[in-house]
Amino acid sequence: MASDIEIEVVYALAERQRLVTVTVPESATVADAIEASGIARDFPGENIDALQVGVWGHIVERGRRLSAGDRIEIYRPLRLDPREARRQLAAAG
Repeated sequence: MASDIEIEVVYALAERQRLVTVTVPESATVADAIEASGIARDFPGENIDALQVGVWGHIVERGRRLSAGDRIEIYRPLRLDPREARRQLAAAG
């Protein structure tokens, strides 16, 4: 008999963040949990399905099975490469 597990799904823009706790079957995948979270509906202008995802800071495939307590992070593209940002700061003095 399958039991349920609780996980978190998080997505953030510069001006708005959302963290959702959902209960999913222990056989659920990252994709299942993102769907259950409703995050895509909360950010209608974002193509959530095209973004990279991770669990606790490690990039994973959407088909990865979850464990109780996992935190799924949906990564938006960086506006500026961190190395370029450092170069600009250094050039500005």
